[in-house]
Amino acid sequence: MIERIETSERMSKVVIHNGLAYLCGQVCADSSEPVEQQTESTLARVDALLQTAGSDREHILNATIYLRDMKDFAEMNKVWDNWVPRRSAPARACVEARLARPELLVEVSVVAAVIAK
Repeated sequence: MIERIETSERMSKVVIHNGLAYLCGQVCADSSEPVEQQTESTLARVDALLQTAGSDREHILNATIYLRDMKDFAEMNKVWDNWVPRRSAPARACVEARLARPELLVEVSVVAAVIAK
């Protein structure tokens, strides 16, 4: 069975299948802020979607981080490193990419194991 959460014509915010939750890419609430605050806001949105899916950050299996510019890598990592639970770091990729809007500096997409529903 496939469960889709907050589905529109274009996409679902979460898709759950075989005990895995696939989250769509998340961006910040306020794109006028610097990368550290954009990263914090983005990860807060990831937390909220994980909760909706019946998971949490300790159960993230894979994360892909998109940065508008790799010059922001160290600043983003400071926030990421404080957010990821000890001994629960997921497999991760970080790439430079043009994001949907020029003012967006970071986007995060994750796959997590579902632990409760």
